[in-house]
Amino acid sequence: MSDPLREPSTHGPAVEESLLEQLIAEAQTALPVELPALADRCASALGLGTALIYLADLQQRLLLPLDEALESLPVDRSSAGWAYRTVSPRVDDADDGLIVWMPLVDGAERLGVLAVRATSLDGPLMRRIRMLAHLFAMLLTSKRAYSDWLAARTRTASMRLPTEMLRAFLPPRTIGSSRCVSTAVLEPAYDIAGDAFDHSVVKNVLHTMILDGMGHDLIAGLTTSVAMAAARNARRSGGALADIVCSVDQALAQWLPDHFSTGVLCRLDAETGVLQWVNCGHPPPLLIRDERVLSGALDSPPQPPLGLAGPLAPAARQIHETKLEPGDCVLLYTDGVVEARDADGAEFGLDRFTEFIIHSNAAGQRPAEVLRLLIHAILDYQRNQLRDDATILLFEWRPRSQ
Repeated sequence: MSDPLREPSTHGPAVEESLLEQLIAEAQTALPVELPALADRCASALGLGTALIYLADLQQRLLLPLDEALESLPVDRSSAGWAYRTVSPRVDDADDGLIVWMPLVDGAERLGVLAVRATSLDGPLMRRIRMLAHLFAMLLTSKRAYSDWLAARTRTASMRLPTEMLRAFLPPRTIGSSRCVSTAVLEPAYDIAGDAFDHSVVKNVLHTMILDGMGHDLIAGLTTSVAMAAARNARRSGGALADIVCSVDQALAQWLPDHFSTGVLCRLDAETGVLQWVNCGHPPPLLIRDERVLSGALDSPPQPPLGLAGPLAPAARQIHETKLEPGDCVLLYTDGVVEARDADGAEFGLDRFTEFIIHSNAAGQRPAEVLRLLIHAILDYQRNQLRDDATILLFEWRPRSQ
């Protein structure tokens, strides 16, 4: 009997449905290391040429092939990188036909690109390439949760133990829906310890959080990991923002009474645009509207850091509230961002930080690309040697009327 995964397909809907069923069935049981060969076979079955999978490294500078025999591609200076940066397909001429670079995206999270060779290209073939990219984005997302091999393929350096522990708790860099998107970056990628971010969607509510734990060691990472676990536990129990911050305070005071973390926790109703936030000893969030920072819009009276116990513990946390306008962006950051210094000792500074984001937004860059470019600019400013962790989280509200 013939194997439909090894024979080029015709364009009939019944054949296409049968192929899709076969592809999904085999993909479910494929090991992560088998994905490159499976992608190639799937492309052939769909009437295409070879297919290659590239994943973005942790710092989003390179696109690393899952086929370990191939060379990596630069994100900033390649057709593959253009497809990744813009989340748009790109078609290049090749010696024996065409190469289609199709972005691999899971929801709002950019994973990498799929490179597919074809002798020619038309609407049905382009749809098949897009379908293949959707399938492998889902496969990569599901399998990377348990595959050390996939995790290793996105690294270009050795990772310290505190960073390994903390990264195990981090969510995807970017999440979102049609109404809002949240994206984050943090550096140094292989040597973080005290900084962390978290974001999650609960029905129509976006929860975000940024943390800066005391110190730069394993205990600092443990502090922020416990804080994230406590926040998630309260969210998953249906807690309001006050319950979430209370849960974090209690968990740190109970399990790590000699350690604390500064942080900002936010809750955005994506239907109404109502934003609630609480600032626990951290730099205040920034509100960007109409390409300018609204000075002091999200300032609030100072509150103690998270996790203080005994007489230092706050009696009650103050929850603040405002109403966003469509297109508003809220920016959370740790002090390592603005305190980065150049060779002459000059700080990167808040003005340079916000101007970069405003100009990139005005140029039409997607939020995830804005932060990718910004964190690289900060690293370059300090000659790739950060004195402190630098973490940035940006979320944007765009209701359906936008």
